[in-house]
Amino acid sequence: MAIDRTNFTYRGRLVHLVHTRQFVRPLLEDMFDVADAARRLNTSRPGATYLKESLVGRRALLYFVQPSTRTFLSFQAAASLLGMSTAEVRSREISSEMKGESPLDSLRTFAMYHDLIIIRYPEPGFSEQCAGFFVDHDLRRHVINGGSGKDDHPTQALLDMYTLHREFYSRGGVDGKRILLVGDLARGRAVRSLVHLLTRYEGVRIDLVSPPQLRLADDLMEVSRKTFEDVRESEEIEDFLADADAVYMTRVQSEYEPHIEVSESAIESYGLTEDRVAMMKADSVIMHPLPRRNEIPITLDRDPRSRYWEQV
Repeated sequence: MAIDRTNFTYRGRLVHLVHTRQFVRPLLEDMFDVADAARRLNTSRPGATYLKESLVGRRALLYFVQPSTRTFLSFQAAASLLGMSTAEVRSREISSEMKGESPLDSLRTFAMYHDLIIIRYPEPGFSEQCAGFFVDHDLRRHVINGGSGKDDHPTQALLDMYTLHREFYSRGGVDGKRILLVGDLARGRAVRSLVHLLTRYEGVRIDLVSPPQLRLADDLMEVSRKTFEDVRESEEIEDFLADADAVYMTRVQSEYEPHIEVSESAIESYGLTEDRVAMMKADSVIMHPLPRRNEIPITLDRDPRSRYWEQV
């Protein structure tokens, strides 16, 4: 089977889902249509039964050796909705890697028992490495990247884009919207992945607000300036709130590159408050990939513009 190693596709179909650069606009729209249909089906017993029979007999392994609750449970729930059985590995300490087995040999063993390996791993590029290994060894199994280091989180980005798609569907879609990205833009893999997906839309403009040491990485800045109609940067969130169609908040991700120090007072200065939210458009959207720290107070959960629980 001749698989395109650039995008891990075979005859135009995804074999492995490892990074956001694999997605073109028509594929995103097709996936959103399927998601809409699945949501409708799942509201009735016959529809839910139909979904439950979609992947009966298929088996998924959740190989989650980096802390996660939301992503793990979302994949587990998705597999259940489609009739897949699941197993899990939550720590390398209970696998043969503790005996000296390489991670790739472990994954090859897991692939003997499962049709799909969903990977959450602390080191960047591991999911792509696994997908390449499966291709090289003709392992007819599938890999999904559920979060890899600080470089990519394609499934979170798909949820983010699907949320934007649903919110703006009746308002001309995502095209032409202004998106404000706030917080840890340097180390947030959800932000990295979302920026790549936003490049698939026409006329999108992005604003960036962060502490100086947490600015968007140079490679993404280059992509952004080449692609988006307008890119603005500031250290003051008030500068762009009134223009934003969507505000995408992020937490400071101190688990990556902990040598980058950011004070709690600096973190709080980028958070949303009642006064700041009052500056926003009445039909704007507040998003967050979660978990949150202090950047969005619980009191804003009641604001009709808050959509982070819908993202979940």
